Amino acid sequence: MSTYLFRLAQWAFRRRRLVLSLWLIAAVATIAVSVASGGKTNDNFTIPGTESQRAVDLLKAKLPALAGGQTQVVFATHGAAKVTDPGPRAGIEAAAANLARVPQVASATNPFQAKAISPNGQVALGQVQFTAQPADVKDATLDAVQVAVAPARAAGVQVEYSGSVYPGWRVVPSELPEIIGLVVAFVILVITFGALVAAGLPILTAIIGVAITLTGVTALASVVTIASASTTVALMLGLSCGIDYGLFILSRHRNNLLQGRAVAESVSLAAGTAGSSVVFAGLTVIIALCGLSVVGIPFLTIMGLAAAAAVAIALLISLTLLPALLGFAGEKVTHFISTPLRRGHHEEVAVTAATAPQRTFGAAWARTVVRYRIPVLFGGVGLLLLLAVPALDVQLGLPSGSSKPTSDTSRRAYDLTTAAFGPGFNGPLQVVADGVTSPVAAQTMATTLSRLPGVAAVTRVALTNGIAVIRVVPTTGPSDPATADLVHALRDNRAVIEGTSGSTVLIGGVTASNIDVSAKLSSALPVFLVVVVGLAFILLTFAFRTILVPIKSIIGFLLSVSAAFGMQVALFQWGWGQKVFGITKAETISFLPIIMLAIIFGLSSDYEVFVVSRIKEDFTKTGDARGAVERGTGLSARVVTAAALIMFSIFVAFMFSKDPTIKAIGFSFAAGVFLDAFVVRLTLVPAVLAIVRSKIWYHPQWFAKYVPNPDIEGEKLEEQLARE
Repeated sequence: MSTYLFRLAQWAFRRRRLVLSLWLIAAVATIAVSVASGGKTNDNFTIPGTESQRAVDLLKAKLPALAGGQTQVVFATHGAAKVTDPGPRAGIEAAAANLARVPQVASATNPFQAKAISPNGQVALGQVQFTAQPADVKDATLDAVQVAVAPARAAGVQVEYSGSVYPGWRVVPSELPEIIGLVVAFVILVITFGALVAAGLPILTAIIGVAITLTGVTALASVVTIASASTTVALMLGLSCGIDYGLFILSRHRNNLLQGRAVAESVSLAAGTAGSSVVFAGLTVIIALCGLSVVGIPFLTIMGLAAAAAVAIALLISLTLLPALLGFAGEKVTHFISTPLRRGHHEEVAVTAATAPQRTFGAAWARTVVRYRIPVLFGGVGLLLLLAVPALDVQLGLPSGSSKPTSDTSRRAYDLTTAAFGPGFNGPLQVVADGVTSPVAAQTMATTLSRLPGVAAVTRVALTNGIAVIRVVPTTGPSDPATADLVHALRDNRAVIEGTSGSTVLIGGVTASNIDVSAKLSSALPVFLVVVVGLAFILLTFAFRTILVPIKSIIGFLLSVSAAFGMQVALFQWGWGQKVFGITKAETISFLPIIMLAIIFGLSSDYEVFVVSRIKEDFTKTGDARGAVERGTGLSARVVTAAALIMFSIFVAFMFSKDPTIKAIGFSFAAGVFLDAFVVRLTLVPAVLAIVRSKIWYHPQWFAKYVPNPDIEGEKLEEQLARE
C-alpha cells in the first residue's frame, strides 16, 4: 500500500495545478447544486415497520386528512386576564379561523368549541392538522401560521407552539461552533508546527472537504429525508478528521525536510508512510459509520452515511490535495515563527523532534509510563470504570419540549400546557381503529380507553371511511417511563379496546413513534456492536498482522466509550451540568449511544493506528519490544496530542449550540476523544505493550503465508527507495 500511496502523492505533487483545479471545481459544483435544490433537513424520527408508522400508513391510505403533521397552538393570558374574557376570546377565535385558511392546513380546532380551556381559564389549546408530512410542510406555511395568530397576540394573548411541526422547529445551524473550533485548531497547529503555512494547510484542506460534504448533503435533503443532526455530525467529523489526517502527513513531511530530504521526495514519502496509517484509520471510521446501516433505521443510516462521506472526502483530500498544496508551499512549511521573547524556540523544538526525538516531552512521558506500567494500567482502568458508573442509570428517549431551553417556543408551550392541564397533554397518543362501522362502536372504544389506568382524557377525533381516530391523553409526560408503559399496555391489551367491534386497533402518534424509535435503537445496539467491531477487528488484524493488537484496541475503546457515556449521563440526565454548561436536564437521547459507539470507535482506532504503527515500525527495525514502545510512543505523542486536542476543541465548540441534541453530541464526542487519546492510547496502550512485549506481535505462520502484508509502516517502501 505504501508504494501506491507514494506514487499517488508523487503524481499529485507533479500535477498540483490540475489537482487543485479539480477539487475547487468539485466544491463550486456541489455548492451550486445545493443552492439550486433548496434542500432542508428536519427532525422527524420514524422507523418503517413499527406500529406507530403502520398507523400513519393506514391514515395515509384511508384518512389522509389526519395523516400529516400537527401543531398544538397554546394560547395563554397572565395576571387577572382570562382567555374567556371578550377581548382575548375574540382574538383566539379569529386566530383559529385564520389558521383553517392557511395553505396545507386540513383543519384547525377552535379551543372554545373543543372545550380545551384550562380550569383556571388562562390557557387554551388549539390543534392544527396539516395535509403534508412534517418534512413536507413548507416554511411559507409556517410563516403563514405565525401571521394567522396575529389577532390573538394583538389581544394581549401569549401564543406558543409545539407538536411534530411548528414555526421554528427546524434547527438553524450556527456558524459560531465552527468558527470557534477552527480558531482553536489553528492555535494548536501554530503551537505544534511553529509555522503559519504549516498550520494553515490542514485547516484549508479540511474546509474544502467540509464544504463539498455539507453542500452535497443539503442537495440530497431535497429528495431524501435527512435529520438535522446528520449535518452536524458530518461537520464535526469532516473538520476534525480532515485536520487530523492532514496533520499526520504534514508532520511526517516536515520531519523529512528537517532531516535533509528534497521537497518532492519528502512529500511522497510522507504520504507513503504516514499516509498508510491515515488510510487504515480512515477506513476504520468509515466502516464504523456505515455500520449504522445494519440497524435498519433510515434517519440513522443517512446520518452514518453522511458522516462517512465527510470522512472519505477528508481522506481523499489528505492523499491528493494536500500533496499538491505542499508542492505549492515548498520550503515555506519550515519557515518558523520567531517570537521576541523566545527567538528560535519553534525551530529548535521542530529540529529536536525530527533529529533527536528521545529528548522530547512525549519521549519522557513514554519512559515514565513504561517504567511504572503496572500502577499506570490499574490506575487508568480504575479511573475509566469509575467514570462509567453513571451509565448504569441511563434512561433513553427522544427530545421533547421539556428538553429544550426556555428560549424555544416548544419549551414554553410545554411548560404552559403542563401547568394548566398536566404533562400528558404535551404528548397525546393516537388510537387508530380500522374497520369501525358505527359511532356506537367508536364511542364504546373511547369509553373503554377512558377507564384504563394512566389515561387522563379521551377524545373522539374522527370516524370516516371505516377509520376511527381517538385521542388519548396520558397522565404522564411524553418522556416519562410511565407513558411508555401505557403504550405497551394498550398494545398488549388491544383486544379489550377492540371489543366486539371486529376492528383492528393501532397505537400511534408522535409520542408512540418516539417510544418505538427508542425501543428499536436499544434492541439494535448489540447487533451493531458485533458487526462494526467484527469488521474493524478484521481490518486492524490485517493492518498489524496480529490478533492481540485489535483485541487490546477494542477493550480500550469499550473502556473509554463507557466512561464518556457515564459522564454524559451525569451531566445531562442527572443535571450536574445545568449551571456550569447551561444544560437542560433531560433523558439521554436514544440514538446517542449508537452513534457514540460508531464514531468514538472509529476515532479511537485512528489513534490506535497512529501510535501502534510507530511502535511496530521501530520494533520491526530494532527487535527491541520495550524500547520500541518508548521510542514509538515518543515519536507519535506530540502529533497525537495535537490531533486529539483539535478534535476535542471542535466537539466542545458545539456545546455553544442552543439545541440540546447537538450540545449532548458535542460533549459526548469530546469526552470520548479526550479519554481515549490521553488515557487509553497514550497511557494504557504503552503500558500494556510494555508488559506483553514482543508477544503482542505474534501471529501464526499460516497467517504470514496467506494474508498479504499491507506494509503500513512503509518499511518496504523505504528499502526500495534506498536501493534506488
